[in-house]
Amino acid sequence: MTIINLLKHPRTTAIANGVKNALNHKSMSNYTKYAEHKQLEKIRNIGISAHIDSGKTTLTERILFYTGRIAEMHEVKGKDNVGATMDSMELERQRGITIQSAATYTLWKDHNINIIDTPGHVDFTVEVERSLRVLDGAILVLCAVGGVQSQSLTVNRQMKRYNVPCLAFINKLDRMGANPSRVLSQMRSKLNHHAAFIQLPIGLEGETKGVIDLIEQKAIYNEGPFGETLRYDEIPKEMRAECSDKRHELIEHLSNVDEKLGELFLEEKAMTDADIKAAIRRTCLKRTFTPVLVGTALKNRGVQPLLDAVLDYLPQPGEVDNFALKERQGEDPIKVKLVPTRSDENEFVALAFKLEAGRFGQLTYMRCYQGMLKKGENIFNARTGKKIRIARLVRLHSNNMEDVNEVFAGDIFALFGVDCASGDTFLADLKQDISLESIYVPDPVVSMAINPANSKDRDNFSKAIARFTKEDPTFHFFFDSDNKETIVSGMGELHLEIYAQRMEKEYNCPVVLGKPKVAFRETLVAPCEFDYLHKKQSGGQGQYARVTGVIEPLPAHRNTILDFVDETVGTNVPKQYIPGVKRGYMAMAEKGLLTGNKLSGLIFRLQDGAHHIVDSSELAFFLAAQGAIKEVFENGSWQVLEPVMAVEVTAPDEFQGSIIAQINKRHGIVTGSEGTEGWCTIHAEVPLNDMFGYAGELRSSTQGKGEFSMEYSRYSPCANDLQDKLVEEYQRSMGLLPDKEKAKKKGKN
Repeated sequence: MTIINLLKHPRTTAIANGVKNALNHKSMSNYTKYAEHKQLEKIRNIGISAHIDSGKTTLTERILFYTGRIAEMHEVKGKDNVGATMDSMELERQRGITIQSAATYTLWKDHNINIIDTPGHVDFTVEVERSLRVLDGAILVLCAVGGVQSQSLTVNRQMKRYNVPCLAFINKLDRMGANPSRVLSQMRSKLNHHAAFIQLPIGLEGETKGVIDLIEQKAIYNEGPFGETLRYDEIPKEMRAECSDKRHELIEHLSNVDEKLGELFLEEKAMTDADIKAAIRRTCLKRTFTPVLVGTALKNRGVQPLLDAVLDYLPQPGEVDNFALKERQGEDPIKVKLVPTRSDENEFVALAFKLEAGRFGQLTYMRCYQGMLKKGENIFNARTGKKIRIARLVRLHSNNMEDVNEVFAGDIFALFGVDCASGDTFLADLKQDISLESIYVPDPVVSMAINPANSKDRDNFSKAIARFTKEDPTFHFFFDSDNKETIVSGMGELHLEIYAQRMEKEYNCPVVLGKPKVAFRETLVAPCEFDYLHKKQSGGQGQYARVTGVIEPLPAHRNTILDFVDETVGTNVPKQYIPGVKRGYMAMAEKGLLTGNKLSGLIFRLQDGAHHIVDSSELAFFLAAQGAIKEVFENGSWQVLEPVMAVEVTAPDEFQGSIIAQINKRHGIVTGSEGTEGWCTIHAEVPLNDMFGYAGELRSSTQGKGEFSMEYSRYSPCANDLQDKLVEEYQRSMGLLPDKEKAKKKGKN
């Protein structure tokens, strides 16, 4: 049979038609086989960001369903125990929240859309940071009832930091009290967005029927059991006047920020729908205008028009300027513009933006900015210089992986077995000598003591800590040698609580979280002399050593160190025994006798002493130095020092008074304040012991809009009542409670 006859054969035609129909119905089986888009303008990289419970994951679920990526929809808090596609972690499904950003890709009208669904809680803010770093555009989802909320402000600042153009989608029109007009006014006043409606809702709350496209002046209704069919109709009569006013308002707002449309407006020339769309696209890319769309993802309204808006108004990878830094010896680095062509004309450049421990080892999420990468090729880590062979290339669909043979500029993909850190640049050749700007990582704000519930789980505990600290740059871990405690730090109590639960579920290692101890210090108030004789005779060689001198407090700027000075003259204390005296002093300083904390801010001046020709030894002088410290404890006046932190609080101006009141309540001192664009920054010094629980208090008193950072400043004497409390606790722990009054007297200044 000839090839022509074979092509005309009825069975061949039937197979071809079947494939065509399957593609028309966006069959899942054909999804992995679609041809890679060679055209850059056919690609969109978008993120979905919003405040908690604004409907990000539900919206992503609808997008995946309408584009044929998934066969059926599931709810975030569904009764079928399946959960949303993008919430792949068991904890996410149990709690109904997004914890990790999840990547997927889909097809809409012959465009390839890469989507990253991000968490809404401020505790997981780094997930939003690293997603926005590699995306070209974003959808800012706002609740029609809640409006602009605390995390909306944070996400908006993050978009501004990375210069990401965005669309606004007012979701949850079906909720009681939905008011999209109020949300738009909040966008203008709180977010400082130049925004206007490009859609209006047909009915609100229980009466939500569809949306009106103000540009093309059509009503759009969703029909079918899941709203998969769109029906276009005329605008309802009762809404025509309102639509005319809102369309005019849209054109006015656009004319203010777009020159071409502004000229048409001033000359009162006719404007076509194409003119308005082109103006929206130009201004949206420059971040001078934000188009506002409406809908309700849960009730399947307005999702397909939102997808059309993503294609019409958000940038393709070629329209976003991405720069790398090229190092120069002895000079500042220069900016090099990357060329995002979907070919191998330019050398490969990619950024690793997220790490995850997968079933097959470390999974590294990357964004390709230039060139192309094929399976089997070698790439280099620009930071470490290590060569990596690409054994497997995958594209992500939530927690499912689909193998590909090559990736191009503009693609988001993942690699296995790459040893790197979040924010590393990967190059085809180290001779390129360039690196991409890394990801902004906020400092942790909450610390807790952590320990495995069972000592036999130490190995699993270590594995879990090693994995989580590598995956999440805001999750810090260190061992406090002062208090012999393991400390973890993160962005909030929920953040640390989630990791504690993950250790139990994923590593079978239950852990106990608790308030960490503060590293207090003990020091003298005034110089104190000592003259101590250590003498011991028990048959044979005895022990004999005498030390005389003074222990003095160091000045305030040196109150964290210990010093030792040998001021002896002559041979009363032979030089070979001096190290023994110093070791005895340092060993005794490890645990003070007032509260059990370390001694600091002291200088031990050894001025004289005595030795015995037979009985003296380094050990004897070691013990004599310890006896001298005990003598000084009995005779001297001691005080407790506490760490004081430099705290910086940023919040809207209206909360300045309550923030200062909170700082004063926590025995802090405000050292300065500054303000810009309706936000104030307050600088203060607050004792660390009073900072526990501040993150939650700050968020609740500033409607979640306040942020703070702190770092160690200095040690300072603590208040008398705190010192008395610490002394009492130490005495109780040592079983010396009856003698606490005596200890208190010792500790008074």
